[in-house]
Amino acid sequence: MKNLHTEGFTQNRELSWLRFNKRVLEEGMDETVPLLERIKFISIFNSNLDEFFMIRVGSLFDMMDYNETAVDNKSGMTYQEQLHAIYDTVRELYRVKEKAYFEVAKQLRLHNIENVTYEQLSKKEIEDVKKYYENTIFPILSPQIVDSHHPFPHLSNQTLHIGAMLHNNNNELFSVIGIPKTLPPKLYLKEGEGIRGISIENIILHYYNDIFSMYDVQDKVIFRVTRNGDISVDDEAFEIEDDFRKKMKKLLQRRKRLAVVRLELSHKVEGSFIGFLKEKLSLTDDQIYITSAPMDLKFTFQYSGKLPNDYVRRTLCYTPFKPQRCTRVNLNKSMIEQIQNRDLLLHYPFESMDPYLKLIEEAANSPKVVSIKITIYRLANQAKLVEYLCHAAENGKDVVALIELRARFDEQNNIDWSQRLESSGCKVSYGFEGFKVHSKITLITLQDKGSISYITQIGTGNYNEVTARTYTDFSFITAKKDIGNDTNLYFKNMAIGNLTGKYNSLLIAPAGLKPTLLNLIDREISKGKEGLIIIKINSLTDVDLIERLKLASCNNVKIKMIVRGICCLVPGIKGKTENIEIRSIVGRYLEHSRIYCFGSGIDEELFISSADFMTRNTERRVEIACPIKDVAIAKQIHHVIDLCLSDNVKARILTNTGEYRKVEVSENDDLIDCQKALMKEAVTAANMPEVKEKNNKHSLWSWFKNLI
Repeated sequence: MKNLHTEGFTQNRELSWLRFNKRVLEEGMDETVPLLERIKFISIFNSNLDEFFMIRVGSLFDMMDYNETAVDNKSGMTYQEQLHAIYDTVRELYRVKEKAYFEVAKQLRLHNIENVTYEQLSKKEIEDVKKYYENTIFPILSPQIVDSHHPFPHLSNQTLHIGAMLHNNNNELFSVIGIPKTLPPKLYLKEGEGIRGISIENIILHYYNDIFSMYDVQDKVIFRVTRNGDISVDDEAFEIEDDFRKKMKKLLQRRKRLAVVRLELSHKVEGSFIGFLKEKLSLTDDQIYITSAPMDLKFTFQYSGKLPNDYVRRTLCYTPFKPQRCTRVNLNKSMIEQIQNRDLLLHYPFESMDPYLKLIEEAANSPKVVSIKITIYRLANQAKLVEYLCHAAENGKDVVALIELRARFDEQNNIDWSQRLESSGCKVSYGFEGFKVHSKITLITLQDKGSISYITQIGTGNYNEVTARTYTDFSFITAKKDIGNDTNLYFKNMAIGNLTGKYNSLLIAPAGLKPTLLNLIDREISKGKEGLIIIKINSLTDVDLIERLKLASCNNVKIKMIVRGICCLVPGIKGKTENIEIRSIVGRYLEHSRIYCFGSGIDEELFISSADFMTRNTERRVEIACPIKDVAIAKQIHHVIDLCLSDNVKARILTNTGEYRKVEVSENDDLIDCQKALMKEAVTAANMPEVKEKNNKHSLWSWFKNLI
């Protein structure tokens, strides 16, 4: 594997990700963000960190066991050195998180939103808590001790526990109670008009001594463990005849018992408690973190739904925004006919997913449609899309769904949907050994008077009707024959396991995407200072692409990149990456769209894609990049790019140290938040009188009401 660390323009992937997650945390510290949104960002930071330990830290442990002396090809660090650097960085992030959490909690108390301890309860609240404990909590608790007759229990991943050392007749025992998953995270108290709650773990902590009344309880503490969750199906030795779905179910069971990579404690405890857990869980001091803030902050997402009135909600939350109707289509007319007349680009979450769903619904019922083929990576728990696909199959259409069962942490949901699709007569397949199918593509095949035509949809994000309201993504729909022919060939190749097929228009990984990207970069290199590359992606780790971008910079090609998360390329290094500018945008919505732009004017090659510039995407996944030839749609994409590059509110510039800094703003500069600007544009467009007239049966009256 190629090593770039000696050249000094790359950085470690894990440390880059931690810097990105710090950016998420900074949104929780931003006083211009509404308070309940701030605490959500702190919770997102927390959940991100949980997954980071399960996946990335867990992977480092696995790789260290495999080859202890191997080094990272971007930083030159061994796995052990990476782990130590992670531990040091994370310990500081814990301190920042605690400061942020308690500052927001303090301000929320001014709005009667409070997370209290048992000691802060009123006399009436104590009575209510006791009643709830006796009737609801205590009956389902499973207290445990460890001695010669009681083995050390399995501590479930990411589950809160209460633990203590017990003393009796000069004997010392370890005791633990896991918080049952069936209990809510909080008990909300009725007193007052605000939101006042006490966590279930704090209630159990108070009654812990009563549960173990025959012992002297010492070192009582709330804790939780994080286990390695990084399982690759390719690492598992399955019998070749096993059904692939059954394999995944076995993997999910295996995930529950993997090694512990982190231990969190609610406060520092004296005595033998930590030593006992270190021995039983094979932990070092580096892997133990003390945090006085709640370890699980998901409860903060419940607050907005419990607010007493709309005024308080408007004060503490973002102004509600609903994805707007797309002004370029009429949902009261045939979507198939409209797409056959011109291409369409939807931009989520600013525009609604409805036109795409309406297209699938119409295709399910159209006598001209003979088949619908789709790749599925993630779906919502309730999905209209699946219902329409099932309806199409029941109507006699040939419906083919290629479902990726290995979409991390969505495996069970995808298994469930695959069974639903199969039961309706859809043909379901599950991808390939060693290659995840990450592409987002739909093909509708029509037959009219003996002639075959296609409608193709290609997206940068999943067909998840929930995340389409929170992720920024493009959905391109076209009836262009060259795209349809390639898509038809793509599904044929997927059906026979051919990952090296040749295509005329689409760039498809693992065979065709990366070589073409390298060639396009080379094309810009040949132009020297006239060359231009603009890339918007989520992550950049692929060493070949990094090296070629550095070469382009050395040849004076102007390179502008919007990389939301991991970025192993360090810009601004003199003589190497000084012509590369990289920024990250973290805002209300998750930046998720991928755009590749090479050249300018009539020489431009523009693509939207499902693929980031990561080795896993370019070499070990089935990904698609789609060329954009339509002038109006290209203009629409460039408008988004221009807004992202102009953002001086949520954007941060990646410096030559690998750290982020705010965009410098002078006194006369307008403040530009690209997401706010796109929201405003979408609302303005959707409320233009001519748009309402086109989409509303009572358009004249609606227009008149707006005028008055």
